[in-house]
Amino acid sequence: MKVTGSGFCGACSYAVSDAYSKEKPTLGGTRIKTRKRNIAAPLDPAAFADAVVQIYLDNAGDLELVAKNLESSDLNFSRYGDTFFEVVFIGGRTQPGTIKLDEGERHPYSVIECEPKREAILPSVIYVQKILRRRPFLIKNLENVMRKMLQSLELFEENERIKLSIFTALAFSQKLSGLPPETVLQPLLKDNLRGKMEDDLLEFFPSTKRTPEAVSEHFTKAGLLPLVEYNDKKIFEVRLKEMKSTLTTQLAEEVAISEVIETVKQHVKDAKLPDIEVVRILWDVLMDAIQWSGKNQQQNANSALRQVKKWAELLNTFCTTGKLELELMYKVQVQCYEDAKLMKLFPEIVRSLYDQDVLAEDTILHWFRKGTNLKGRQNFVKSLEPFVKWLEEAEEEE
Repeated sequence: MKVTGSGFCGACSYAVSDAYSKEKPTLGGTRIKTRKRNIAAPLDPAAFADAVVQIYLDNAGDLELVAKNLESSDLNFSRYGDTFFEVVFIGGRTQPGTIKLDEGERHPYSVIECEPKREAILPSVIYVQKILRRRPFLIKNLENVMRKMLQSLELFEENERIKLSIFTALAFSQKLSGLPPETVLQPLLKDNLRGKMEDDLLEFFPSTKRTPEAVSEHFTKAGLLPLVEYNDKKIFEVRLKEMKSTLTTQLAEEVAISEVIETVKQHVKDAKLPDIEVVRILWDVLMDAIQWSGKNQQQNANSALRQVKKWAELLNTFCTTGKLELELMYKVQVQCYEDAKLMKLFPEIVRSLYDQDVLAEDTILHWFRKGTNLKGRQNFVKSLEPFVKWLEEAEEEE
């Protein structure tokens, strides 16, 4: 039978269409073809957060399954990365500019819902690590959200602050895709932002325990050796820079050599600087202090040789072994190789260092025969041959 106009079939079709348009697809239950399309690519952070929360709920907080479902989804992580980590940390999306939960779904498997214990929070860190391996661009979003949380610690309960601190410490110890401690921890200092990790960590300790030794002891006991190593490295680098800066100033002010020597000794004592690093810094400072004349090769040569002669006593004081003398030769070699204006000065500088008793004959011969640094070595060996020949002949005569 054929029905036309506004007959039954037309009305039925309209009713079905209307009912379908009002029906909202749900996230639970059987997966249907439209489900992924409807939830996978939300166009606003609230919908994105709800979708992520639902994945947590669908998998009862099993982080392994959550990670797999997130991987297979089409969620726009590049656009809503901060929102994702808000869901990770507090179970839902926060209101803009705050840590207060916004309207919307929330799951009970967030970091601040865990027990305040290392073993309870570690799975969340490992879960985040897996997410970052698949989407390394999210590291910046993690950094943003961690800074936001740490900057608002006073708004969290005491046990929540403990959980965030445990997560933060574990994140550094697990080396989450290069997460930078000094950047993440800066908000905790607020008025004391100096950007130096060695100062930052000390600020978190009681005034009576603000020493590098106290920091190392504390975090070693906590099992956070990577953080200890990182902090020690930052302290070491800063102390080297401090000594270099001090020496540069003294040379510019033409301070007496005896005073410069005492300054170096004091830095070595206070910072426990390795002898080999001291030798490297001394050479850099001496060469940086020279007023080079540009392309005039002879003037540059004269300037370098005058500097060596003038500060030979300083170099002598700290080049106390054959190993340190060899390190100085390597420094000269690398600088002459990397600096075009010094390229042809290598044999003259070495000869001057020998004449001023900074380099011993054995050191020069060892470098010539068995040197291991390859930068420009072939050319430098050839240019040094006449001087080495003279040394060998003098040795034979003796």
